[in-house]
Amino acid sequence: MRHRHLLVASSIFGLAITAPAHAQDNNAEQDGASEDDGAIIVTARRQNERLQDVPASVSVLTADALEKTGAQNAADFSQLTPGVTIVTGTAEAGDTQINIRGINGARDAESSVALVVDGILKTNTAQLNQNQGTLRQVEILKGPQGALYGRNAAAGAIVLQTIKPSDFVEGGVRGSYANDNTFEGTAYISSPLTENIGVVASGYYRTTDGFFFNDFLNDDVVDDQEVWSVDGRLVANLGPATELDVKARYSELRGASINFNSSFHIPAFGATNPAFFEDVNEHPFVYNGNIRPTNEQDSFDISAKIEHDFGDVALTAWALYSDVDQLLTADGTSADFARFIAAADPAAQGVVDSCFATTAQLTGFPIAQPGFIGEIPVPFIFAPANGSTFGAYSPTTCDGTQLQIREQSDFSAEIRLASSGGDALSWEIGGYFLNIDRETGVSIGGDTGAGVSETLLNPAGSANPTSLLLNDEFDTTVYAVFGNAEYAWDDLTIGLALRYDIEDRSSESLVPADALDPFTGGPINPGLAFGAFTPVDETFRQLQPKVSISYQPTPDLNLYANWGIGFKSGGFNNQGSSAIIDANFVQFIGADVSIQDVYDKETSSAFEAGIKGQLANGRITFDLAGYYTDIDDMQFFEFFVGSFGLLRVVSNIDEVEVYGFEFNSTVEVIEGWKFFGSINVNESEIKENSSRPSTVGNESPYTADYTINLGTEIDTPMSDTVDLIVRADYRITGPTWFHSFQDQTSPTLFSGLLPGSALALPSFVGDADFSVAEREAFGVLNLRAGFEIGDFTATVFAENLLNREYLNEVIPAIEFGGSFISPGARRLIGVEVGYSF
Repeated sequence: MRHRHLLVASSIFGLAITAPAHAQDNNAEQDGASEDDGAIIVTARRQNERLQDVPASVSVLTADALEKTGAQNAADFSQLTPGVTIVTGTAEAGDTQINIRGINGARDAESSVALVVDGILKTNTAQLNQNQGTLRQVEILKGPQGALYGRNAAAGAIVLQTIKPSDFVEGGVRGSYANDNTFEGTAYISSPLTENIGVVASGYYRTTDGFFFNDFLNDDVVDDQEVWSVDGRLVANLGPATELDVKARYSELRGASINFNSSFHIPAFGATNPAFFEDVNEHPFVYNGNIRPTNEQDSFDISAKIEHDFGDVALTAWALYSDVDQLLTADGTSADFARFIAAADPAAQGVVDSCFATTAQLTGFPIAQPGFIGEIPVPFIFAPANGSTFGAYSPTTCDGTQLQIREQSDFSAEIRLASSGGDALSWEIGGYFLNIDRETGVSIGGDTGAGVSETLLNPAGSANPTSLLLNDEFDTTVYAVFGNAEYAWDDLTIGLALRYDIEDRSSESLVPADALDPFTGGPINPGLAFGAFTPVDETFRQLQPKVSISYQPTPDLNLYANWGIGFKSGGFNNQGSSAIIDANFVQFIGADVSIQDVYDKETSSAFEAGIKGQLANGRITFDLAGYYTDIDDMQFFEFFVGSFGLLRVVSNIDEVEVYGFEFNSTVEVIEGWKFFGSINVNESEIKENSSRPSTVGNESPYTADYTINLGTEIDTPMSDTVDLIVRADYRITGPTWFHSFQDQTSPTLFSGLLPGSALALPSFVGDADFSVAEREAFGVLNLRAGFEIGDFTATVFAENLLNREYLNEVIPAIEFGGSFISPGARRLIGVEVGYSF
């Protein structure tokens, strides 16, 4: 099967390169800040150099490309970059996983992609998909960048440059309106204050009703959102060789959360209702939860950077403080586990009464198949005549409620010395420090129809009596030293970089040891049933070398190779997770799964070789790269639901092998008209997995088999004062598995319950088949067309013009017998106007 995929993708590759294609700079010329005689200048390796000279795969969006594509955040950048995919905003705004060449950032763990803004490394994964101000250039590095950027750069790095004040006043404003009441506006102004001091101020605002509708609440409360941010920057020349750069930003987001439906994969049940055995790609999305889901994210950060040139040596030092608070409330998933049909504590009886009353009131209400609301909230396998199958997020109160919080503040600092350039030998040495304070909480509560409390622990007699509580405090301290050296002969350049990270992590549960679940009578944290919690700590260490070599026989041709080690720290699951999984799934249904309370660090060894060049005075550009990556202890997010409530854990896949190739090209047919294209083909295989041994031989999760980018751009004068600008981008994303468990069958909770149920069926009837849980390939076409009249622009745009219905994410819950699936964005058509000065 994998060889067939490679053959198909290779055939597509052959077609792609016969058409004019697109270079990694997205064929856009950069403004003066990043332009050197027409060449693209990048800073990805912490030095100014031509993109052509970098001995690695780097994709670049210049200021011109950003304007013509409308790209503003990581989701936009990923869509334009071969070999990069993203999942974002499915559960909440800060929930972003970026996959580069088969290495994915696991939810609830650290990111695998570093985010660097104006030379400063951001450390909170919640900031990955935020608007970061008025962008001037985006660089995406592929492969391990830990030697430069440290612990969270195993897959690569996203390097952003924002506008910097200059000697003259400039500014701009832009606004757009599209369907579903989608409005977006940006504005900035840059101005000198004195001869040596300049400032930039910018703002961003976006609001939308979203694409989807809650039929029960009769409102646009599925994916609606409102977000705004303000950014400020002050740059001061403290002397002829010293520069101070101070930045601050604040943003707020309010909107919906948990944009998921549930999908079942039980073939035996499918014989009576086909919706019980459903291909995730054929699912009709229906929203009818009784709780209006909410999402809040408040972000603040401030940084200062100072640079001083001593002549032969340059000093750079910076410090960053960041604080991001996130909260979501939503309907629960507990109805099918009959969690709220009885109360051990009489004070919580109101929740039980509400569950029975709303079920009776809504009997027969049309909900997403195969769900149905019977006369009583007892699962149908125990009450075939009048029971119910709710699915997740039903209109009754029997689902309960959920509250999730994540509050993180961190302080980081770096100092480095580097040669000033001009010599055959260039070098850099430095040190880095980071401290993170983080609190997370997951609270499942009873629903009395009075909304959702934003307090994690509520008493039995309240409107939201807490039934399950996971609440932990984490402290992380990181120390690192690094250095690199590069020596250039006439045509040959060799570089070596080294970084050593020490990461001390500790965790402590904040759940009261004596708190009880008023419904089951057991501990409010199910892990406490297996013993008392104690504070835990671990230290993770890693040396991250990187070696590169580049041979340039001419200025227009570069043959290169590099090898490096990537690293992502280990961490802690909720204490007792291992015992909960063992008792509820291994012992009860014989599931082939094992989870540890402490998950290991992830390391990767990556090799890349390639060639990049240009022909016809730069009118044709190309680059071809092949890569091989071996990943040890790949971190992977798992979601478990059962009678205990829900559990979010990170597991380790012992060894994963990934290899593939990329090709990019651009052709300028005539002045002002360009074609571009790129392709990435990935092969991956799980070589060892002690967490789920049966998955050996499967593909790396969250990794598309291939990505293809094709498009064209026209920028031509219509008259002396009017320019026509047209940009079309078509992105094809190949088939994707989102779990290590793939084309396989597994026992489920139904397998364990059926023999003792009223149906008295054998256990195999409840087994699930996950062959239907792979996201199929899909293509998205974006189009922009407009006029530039002096300082004014007017543009018509369409995102997902063909309205391709695709899935954003599939989260299989293996032992539940189904998946939680989230839809991708639908068609957005609008107009945009702008003015710059």
